[in-house]
This record gives sequence, structure tokens and C-alpha cells, in this order.
Amino acid sequence: MELRQLRYLVTIVEEGGFTRAAERVHVAQPGISAQIRQLERELGQELLDRSGRTVRLTEAGAAVLPLARAALQAVADMQETADQLAGLTRGHVRVGMITSCGVPDLPALLAEFHFAYPGVAVTLSEDNAGALVDALRDGQLDLALTALPDSDPSGLELAVLADEPIVAVVPHGVELAGQDTIGLAALTEETLICMPAGSGIRTIFDDACAAAGLRPRVALEATNPQMLAQLAIRGLGVALVPESTAQENADLLHPLTIVRPSLRGRLALAWRADGPRSTAARALVAHVRTTTGATT
Repeated sequence: MELRQLRYLVTIVEEGGFTRAAERVHVAQPGISAQIRQLERELGQELLDRSGRTVRLTEAGAAVLPLARAALQAVADMQETADQLAGLTRGHVRVGMITSCGVPDLPALLAEFHFAYPGVAVTLSEDNAGALVDALRDGQLDLALTALPDSDPSGLELAVLADEPIVAVVPHGVELAGQDTIGLAALTEETLICMPAGSGIRTIFDDACAAAGLRPRVALEATNPQMLAQLAIRGLGVALVPESTAQENADLLHPLTIVRPSLRGRLALAWRADGPRSTAARALVAHVRTTTGATT
């Protein structure tokens, strides 16, 4: 059994197939397939089900996968320990961020971190809030900038970067602009413009509606809060946005405070409560805390 075989297995699962995995590790697909077959022969079990259009883990593969990840992490930890003894900060940090997030300026933070720690490689990926939390728990990400509901996700530690109300916005001059608040029940009777299902704001809103037994009418979805505001400006519905977005568009949009209940969203840098494991990831957490003034 070789480490590269374990790395190929993990990459195939993460990428959803052999072709994309081969592209990621810069190895020809037949080479990866041959190594996985060799691993399966050594273990005496098929690890991947290739019968469908997509590659899936078999029962044996699902049992082996966390062990493969642990073995690869152990090797990375050995290298990190050696680097620490040599006085170096090196390694690889895997960072996730919610789609179209502009607060804080994560690319700028990562650039500053790179200049401070040029030996650390950083991989950045985008996804919705729910997927990022799952990836943190599974160990596929070291850190993630994600939107969170009021209750903290179990198993994660947070550095909160922003905490603000979620408001409804409508153009000036429409009937709703004559009031300052709107109840959740009344809001669900309007044509709504919102983030996609699974995103931070949408999850908070959907959970509140489910708890109240309400079914909202979401007519339009967009991943960027500013796009939601632009759609509302054009009279396509009532948009749910962070308060900061409403303030940026105050000349064209009127904000309505959502009541019964009020809704708040948080933006936080999150990592596993039992980590981050690597020195590189811990250095990035410290850098973000210092730069943003975030608190846990």
C-alpha cells in the first residue's frame, strides 16, 4: 500500500470521479485507475462502485475513507513537526468561503498572510454555508468564512467577523415603504427575493418560517446581496438582505425591520473545535484575528 494510492482515493471522492481527480493531481487517468485497482486488490475489497454514471463509495470504501484521510494527515503532521524543529512555518491551508462574500475582503487577508508566510500554500474554494460547515467537520477544509444562524454549529469554533440584522427592502414610494417593520407572517405573503437554499441568510429565514408553520413565496434567487438589492430596486419583489446592504442602497431602497421574530445573521471564520491541526492553519487564524479584531 502506498500513500499516493490513499491520496488518489480521497481525491476521487472529493472530485466526484476519476477524470477530475486526474486533472487535480496531474496524473493520467489510467494511472490513477491502476493504482486504485492495486489498492483494492491489496485490501481484498472494492472501494468504489463504478457501475453508474458517477463513482460512488462502496460500503468498504466508506469505511476506509476516513482512515485514508487520517493516514495522509499523519504524514502531513510528521512533515510539519520536522519543519517546526527547523524553525519554519510551512504547509498547506484549505480555506472555504461563502459565494459572493465581500466582508471582510478575504483575498486581501490571504495576500497579507502569504507575504508573512510565503512557505504556506493556500487553496481557496467557494460554496454555500451548509456545504462549508460539512466540509469543516469532514476535515476537507481547515478554515471557512461562512454565514451562520444564531446557534453555533456543534463541533466548530468561531471568530465572529460581523453580526447584523437581516432586513426586508423595498423601493421608496411603494406601499410597504410607509412602514418601518414587518412581521414574519406578513413578509411570507409578499413576493420575495432571497439567497439560494442552503446559504446563511436563506437558512435563517427558512428555519424561522418552518418554526412558525409558514410557507414563503420566493420568486427570485441570487447569490450576491447586492444583486438582491438591484432586483428589489426594479420592483421585482421584497428582498431579504443584511442591514449593511440596505444601508449601502438607502437612496433607492427602504428597509423594513423584520419582527415576530427578528432575524440576525453572523459572518464568522470557523474551524474545527479540535483544531486547526496544522501550524499553518493556526497561523492563519491568528492572522485573521489580528487583522479583523474578530473575537471567539
